[in-house]
Amino acid sequence: YDLPIAMGIIMASGQLVCDAANSLFFGELSLDGSLRHTNGILPIALLAKERKYKALYIPEINAKEAAVVGGIKIYPVSSIISLFHHLSGINPIKPFPKVSFHKLKSDTFAEFNFSDIKGQEQAKRALEISAAGGHNLSMRGVPGAGKTMLARALPGILPDLTEKEALEVTKIYSITGNIPEGASVVKNRPFRAPHHTTSRIGLIGGSAHPTPGEISLAHRGVLFLDEFPEFPRHVLEALRQPIEDGIIPISRAAGTITYPANFVLIAASNPCPCGFLGDPVKRCRCMPGQILQYKKRLSGPIVDRIDLHIELPPVGVEKLTGNIKSESSDSVRKRVQKARNIQTKRYKKTGTICNSDLNTKDIKELILLSEDCLKLLRQAVSTMHLSARTYYRTIKVARTIADLGGENEISVTHIAEALKYRPK
Repeated sequence: YDLPIAMGIIMASGQLVCDAANSLFFGELSLDGSLRHTNGILPIALLAKERKYKALYIPEINAKEAAVVGGIKIYPVSSIISLFHHLSGINPIKPFPKVSFHKLKSDTFAEFNFSDIKGQEQAKRALEISAAGGHNLSMRGVPGAGKTMLARALPGILPDLTEKEALEVTKIYSITGNIPEGASVVKNRPFRAPHHTTSRIGLIGGSAHPTPGEISLAHRGVLFLDEFPEFPRHVLEALRQPIEDGIIPISRAAGTITYPANFVLIAASNPCPCGFLGDPVKRCRCMPGQILQYKKRLSGPIVDRIDLHIELPPVGVEKLTGNIKSESSDSVRKRVQKARNIQTKRYKKTGTICNSDLNTKDIKELILLSEDCLKLLRQAVSTMHLSARTYYRTIKVARTIADLGGENEISVTHIAEALKYRPK
């Protein structure tokens, strides 16, 4: 090595960047010459592998993050002096051992277990379908019906991240500095729950130097929007393209950058501004015009992109005080994981991960429907006034319901259940 070159170029930002002898050096320098935790190490490691580099020298604290990338040697560097000693042969640095993705421990955490939630069996079923197929879900009900509690229990039934998905998520969290120091890849699906006062940039990303927003941080996971109609309309409208395409392009004067944003949307809302429309006990105090204006906050295109719509009734006192045991999250998660494994195997050649990712062409080629199923769908299109988008989304939901039952073919029963989740 040419030692002056190997020492790198110390930039004003404090970054050490050097390209020499098929090796790449990358890290942020402290004033004392040590290399501190640096954002974006995983994308750098993947890029180095793609560009055929043989070795990557990075801060020691980031080594575990980069070591999941195979085919390239990762050297953990504690300081610029240790790098100098390594390159001069005085004290060689040992390569960091490869980290196996499948051996990393995954600790699934959820605030609530399904067994803690009394009643709301239909909502639990809808959440199971949503988790298994990656479908968007809307819950509407009076205050106290359990909407937030159900959403917070969802992480406990989500399927495991595949290695490909984990790397996608980790790259986003790496560049935003959301990976804890010394950690490796993200093993659990993200669950993001921004407040309804979140700005458009905070939700979809942006600013002068475009950074990922909440929808990208929720990539391959869940974006929970509580008090859905309370979000400004222009903020909700910005979700239309990401929900459809799974990406969000952000354009600025310096150029355009595209971030991934393939998430499951879980929306929770009240039936009216006061929340008690339809409540059998408490009387709604809203004027008809107020209720209509409240419902108009959600546009047709947004509602059309949500696959599952459910109404949550108030939980009766007999269920709250009863001793009836509900199914646990662990039990539901096993069914969800089995259904997701079926989908992964079915779409292995196409690269699709779950049913919700299927496009119109894939549905026509990969999902065969019987004449009875098509007849029921034709009737539904006519009587329920389904759009073309809703028609195909209904088929995808039915495919997920069949997968949960371990059935190869979609039946009329599956189509009927999928149609039950369309808004009235």
